Amino acid sequence: MTSASATPSPDTWQIGDTRLQSRFLLGTAGYPSPQTLHDAIVASGSQVLTLGLKRTLAVTGGDNGFVQTIRDAAAAQGAHLLPNTAGCRSAKEAITLAHMARELLGTAWIKLEVVGDEQTLQPDPFELVDAARQLVQDGFNVLPYCTDDLVSAQRLVDAGCRILMPWAAPIGSGLGLLNPWALRTLRARLPGITLIVDAGLGAPSHATAAMELGMDAVLLNSAVSQSLDPVRMAHAFRRAVDAGRSGFLAGLMPTSDVAIATTPVGGQPFVLL
Repeated sequence: MTSASATPSPDTWQIGDTRLQSRFLLGTAGYPSPQTLHDAIVASGSQVLTLGLKRTLAVTGGDNGFVQTIRDAAAAQGAHLLPNTAGCRSAKEAITLAHMARELLGTAWIKLEVVGDEQTLQPDPFELVDAARQLVQDGFNVLPYCTDDLVSAQRLVDAGCRILMPWAAPIGSGLGLLNPWALRTLRARLPGITLIVDAGLGAPSHATAAMELGMDAVLLNSAVSQSLDPVRMAHAFRRAVDAGRSGFLAGLMPTSDVAIATTPVGGQPFVLL
């Protein structure tokens, strides 16, 4: 990984004041062993690792050992921790957990999740905006997990969020990009906002497709942790994210409903010297 003193790549992005090169954020839940998790983190090249704290903090009131395992893995990789409020059902609950996470981990970054539906785990747009507004006022860098609805996204921006995490599909579904049009619309209508596609990505090709739309990064967990070979899958997603980003920057060819000859009969010929 490039050291902090090195000249940053022109194609970097940032959370708060922290500049990042990797556009692949990795979740840390559900791995078969701590060693597999460690090896998958290394293979992913991720500089941001998400960590769910609801069970650890809300139930035990402290670190049950898992948090320290993740902190050690992040330190070894030079990665940053992004605690999340997964499992919270209200703005009040999410705000409380965010403050506990900041105290425990020493970071003002928070991935804000407020569940509104038990079957789809779809975010509650009203509670989410309320929580985001308060946490921004409290000095957090808030990364809200939201749907791909443009108006809800705009309300989060109005609340002070500069990074949004729209879903591709419901959490853990592996369905990929269910509504590319909506994500494309978010990109077009919110050009100055960092967009990280989060949830529903099940295959490396899904990550490539998201990045080709101009998304700034992707975050996933289950597609790696639940695969037969998490380490190999983490590396596959790393390459897929890079490929999608390169394709977007290079400029994808326009689509057409009819065939267009690759080598036209007429026109200006080449002369090879």
